[in-house]
Amino acid sequence: MAKSEWSFKTAAECSAALAAKKVSAVELAQDAIARIERHDAKINAVCVRDFDRGLAAARAADAALAHGETKPLLGLPMTVKESYNVAGLPTTWGFPPQKDFRPTEDALSIARVKDAGGVILGKTNVPVALGDWQSYNDIYGTTNNPYDLGRTPGGSSGGSAAALAAGYGPLSLGSDIGGSLRVPAFHCGVFAHKPTFGLVAPRGHTPPPFPPLPVDRDLSVIGPMARSASDLSLLLDVIAGPDPLEAGVAYRLALPSSRHGALKDFRVLLIDTDRVLPTSVSVHTGIENLAGNLGKAGVTVARESPLLPDFAASSRLYMRILLSFLSASFPPDVIAGAQAGAAMLPPDNNSLAAERLRGIVLSHRDWLFADGGRARLRAQWRELFKSFDVVICPIMPTPAYPHDHSPDQEKRHIDIDGRNYPYLDQLAWPGIATLPGLPATAIPIGLSPEGLPIGVQIVGPWLEDRTPLKLAELIEREFGGFVPPPMFDD
Repeated sequence: MAKSEWSFKTAAECSAALAAKKVSAVELAQDAIARIERHDAKINAVCVRDFDRGLAAARAADAALAHGETKPLLGLPMTVKESYNVAGLPTTWGFPPQKDFRPTEDALSIARVKDAGGVILGKTNVPVALGDWQSYNDIYGTTNNPYDLGRTPGGSSGGSAAALAAGYGPLSLGSDIGGSLRVPAFHCGVFAHKPTFGLVAPRGHTPPPFPPLPVDRDLSVIGPMARSASDLSLLLDVIAGPDPLEAGVAYRLALPSSRHGALKDFRVLLIDTDRVLPTSVSVHTGIENLAGNLGKAGVTVARESPLLPDFAASSRLYMRILLSFLSASFPPDVIAGAQAGAAMLPPDNNSLAAERLRGIVLSHRDWLFADGGRARLRAQWRELFKSFDVVICPIMPTPAYPHDHSPDQEKRHIDIDGRNYPYLDQLAWPGIATLPGLPATAIPIGLSPEGLPIGVQIVGPWLEDRTPLKLAELIEREFGGFVPPPMFDD
């Protein structure tokens, strides 16, 4: 079966076609299912298939459309990250002991997607504990990048990004604490949005077998992924909002409009590299091309500013706070080893690896001091956004790299133009938005000479998600966006 005219359409285009009766919801679902069945043996993006219930939802959507109903996602086929609870489907987070865990109720965001008419066809692959920029585990195997099957699609939402790039529906859901929305979008040439922290209630995006309680996990967010920037807003508006089981969080609904509606009105601070983690020639060149295009379009582009928080200092702080959170689930022997290692660190060792080690054994007292540093950092960002509307910066230093499943991530390296850097230092660029809880929209900006996607993130002010989202739409409209992977463009 060859590619249909719907295989790479946006959600907005599919919705318009459904309303005009040019296509049915069942036909859209069948097209996505056919692509999964035809291509996913090579990509392995969709680890849990739910085709029967998906087709039933599509038939219900067609009936609703026939009666004149309108809902934001009515009849749109999509996938969701394996880490979301979907009633009756396994939620494992890649943990083999949880391979048979099946929640009995949907995550809040999944319920909102279904209420909006979304047609969920399956769940997408993840790394164990959502803890890698590669997506593999012993339950479901390895997900490959649709642009080069020997390379990572990113993680931890790698299955979702690969599914979008391969044409398995126009929308997906992911999550992000260390770039897990933005990194896969970068590596697979699609779009993603890390919302302002707390904007989207995460209940039901819960590691098994824990109950789906209404709680904010520090730094972590859930958010939309798509093949077009405007579709991000469509899905974000469906899932955003407070948890009805919580009180006092209505502020989360009050998203202001974008600061500007025209490309030329945006004030952009553009960062292309940093000594903390330099970008490769191909990424740097892509960002330089974007800078030139923005300048020609009349955008005010600054290349440096004393208002930008110190990247090295904020990266060190992020490593401490992130690992302090993550280590809560580490086994006792790992904690003991970290305590011994941290005790041997010289006080003047301020490498990112050292800060990660210190974070694992951070006391509550020291965490409170670190959290105070985060508060000061947020104040610095507020000052910056009085002079700039967004900051555009890298997501990762290189395009997608070959699979590397060596077990100790601290011993892995990333090759940046022939020089090795610690693998986990790649946390630095995603952390620029994660630590202060700012919204960040990942967009593709082209391909490397090897045909691998390259992208950037657009970081916006606190709760002003619509500003980076709008700029992403304008950049896509003016300069282009997603390009289908050649080996799966059929």
